Amino acid sequence: MCPPTYFDVREPKNPYMGLPIDRVRARQQWENLCRALQRAGVQVDTIDPVPDLDDMVFAANPAFVGEHDKIGKFVVPSRMRYPSRHREVAHYVEWFRQHGYKILDLGLQNDEYLEGHGDLIWHPGGRDIWAAYGFRSTRGGVEKFAQAMQELGYSVAVLELVDRYCYHLDTSLCPLNRDAALIYPGAFTAASVSAIRHGFQRIHELGREEAVQFMGNGIVANGYFITPRLSENLAQILAQEQLAPLLVETSEFEKSGGSVFCMKAFVE
Repeated sequence: MCPPTYFDVREPKNPYMGLPIDRVRARQQWENLCRALQRAGVQVDTIDPVPDLDDMVFAANPAFVGEHDKIGKFVVPSRMRYPSRHREVAHYVEWFRQHGYKILDLGLQNDEYLEGHGDLIWHPGGRDIWAAYGFRSTRGGVEKFAQAMQELGYSVAVLELVDRYCYHLDTSLCPLNRDAALIYPGAFTAASVSAIRHGFQRIHELGREEAVQFMGNGIVANGYFITPRLSENLAQILAQEQLAPLLVETSEFEKSGGSVFCMKAFVE
């Protein structure tokens, strides 16, 4: 995770942006998220924030993190769509390098973009990956990623996003366990919804109002579901899947289009 020391909204990158940030409140909310993760049994490591990198707090985006039987821990560096975020990637890659991760650079260029765990999500179990394009990551970037992962023996399901309010996959698909997932179907093409339904035994649907309030952007950790809000529908879903909700307010980060999932990258 990255402290929100320099967090701000300077450039409109998605439909949520526009309101000024309360920096004191943002820091409190980030610290509350750290405490919620620790309560869920997760160790929190941090990367130093860098001046002028106002989106660096969203640790899910600059790299895709994995582990392979033969090559060990690895990361795939992102190529962010907005130039203002490009410098984040080098800082994260260096952090991972110093912590023993192998760097798998795809050599993305020109109009190829890939935005880490914003659009790339492991299926619980660690052998399959859900990958989406449409608003941030491009089809070319996702296809290069899929080819590299398939060479390592991973299966990659490619999805297409169509709702600009759900510009990253992590707003609309949240695996709860190997068999069940939360989805907002309206974020995807019909073919993509079909692929997701085929990949899980149980699909739980969120409505659009729940999705744009980031209820699908939750973190699953050790029997807990960390979320900014809890609707009656979501509460019933979590009870069915035996997950206990942990509520963490993220109003300041939502002004930049992100919530709890966006602010962490799980590492081994």
